[in-house]
Amino acid sequence: MDLTGGFGVDFSFIASVFRNAVYVEKQLELCRIAEHNFSLLGIDNVEVICADCISYLRSCQSNISLVYLDPARRDEARRKMVALEDCSPNIVEMQDSLLKKASFAMVKLSPMLDISMALRKLNTVKEVHVVSVRGECKELLFILGNNNVETTIHCVNLETKDSDIVFALGDCTKIPVELFDEMGVFLYEPNASVLKAGLQDHVAYNLDLAKLHCDSHLYTSNRYREDFPGRIFRVEDMCSFAKRELREMLSGTEQANITIRNFPATTEELRKRLKLREGGHIYLFATTLADGHHALIKCVKATDNS
Repeated sequence: MDLTGGFGVDFSFIASVFRNAVYVEKQLELCRIAEHNFSLLGIDNVEVICADCISYLRSCQSNISLVYLDPARRDEARRKMVALEDCSPNIVEMQDSLLKKASFAMVKLSPMLDISMALRKLNTVKEVHVVSVRGECKELLFILGNNNVETTIHCVNLETKDSDIVFALGDCTKIPVELFDEMGVFLYEPNASVLKAGLQDHVAYNLDLAKLHCDSHLYTSNRYREDFPGRIFRVEDMCSFAKRELREMLSGTEQANITIRNFPATTEELRKRLKLREGGHIYLFATTLADGHHALIKCVKATDNS
């Protein structure tokens, strides 16, 4: 049962794996559009209900396998909302009633949402899926259920070679990661899902990587770790931001891909300062090192035989 039907895009995909599916939407015009599209798509296991989702939930049957919600993230003035209580419907108020009617509930939420805060407000979360596409975090999916199991965090990065990373919430406490003494052969940048979940240090700890700075979220080692969830680079050079060092390291370089990590400038500001065009095979990381000094790291994409 989709309680926030809208145009029915999410519903049309989810309905295909269920024997029966119920679409609920309070706007009559959207119901008519969705019903028309379901017919064109050949989805014939659908019941379309025009009703307020909260009212309908109170009166519907109680043997639902899954309830799905994608709360509206804009207020009446069309301003973006992120906090759970500001979205419509209010999942915090609904969570108990959802699980009285369904075995599970799946809630799609803003990628800007604070996951830790949401977990404190939603007391029946079984899984959190942090979903990114080509390196950009797009959605958070919270799975609510009555079964008493430990919450797991799933980091998913679609359209890349990265494998999904799964951590039990109890294992996500802060852990010390060794700060680097000197730059290794390889530089590691965690993908967007790992960063959003705040699990970058846990990944680094498991793969025996050293961190450049406690706030930089860049890692290094002399060993190539193919299973790292993110981008891996081979370090070619590194320098400070002294003019002479920059000039020597960037001699002959006319274009580069620039990334900022814990550094007091924007990408565009640094690109203008370095007078480099965007693109090419060179990657530059401007960051802060463990000793507090700023550095520019010159890299190329790494491979398993590099």
